[in-house]
Amino acid sequence: MQLVYVCRHCRSYLGQLDSHKTDTDRLGFHALTAEEQADIISYNLNEDVMYVKTICDYCQEAIEAHPELVLLQNPLQ
Repeated sequence: MQLVYVCRHCRSYLGQLDSHKTDTDRLGFHALTAEEQADIISYNLNEDVMYVKTICDYCQEAIEAHPELVLLQNPLQ
């Protein structure tokens, strides 16, 4: 299964890992609550892909400069 990282705000592709070559326990997913996992992780079983939502540098900087953006549904679309 591929782990694909995308920005939760702008949906930019940030990178990917091959879970067969990576110990997913080392990534810390097991430490997340069920709610956090549901928010951060989604699956496409047909393509054998796990999507992990994170935040890119651009969006992080924009939100730090303008914290009110977090209140919008899609702040950087």
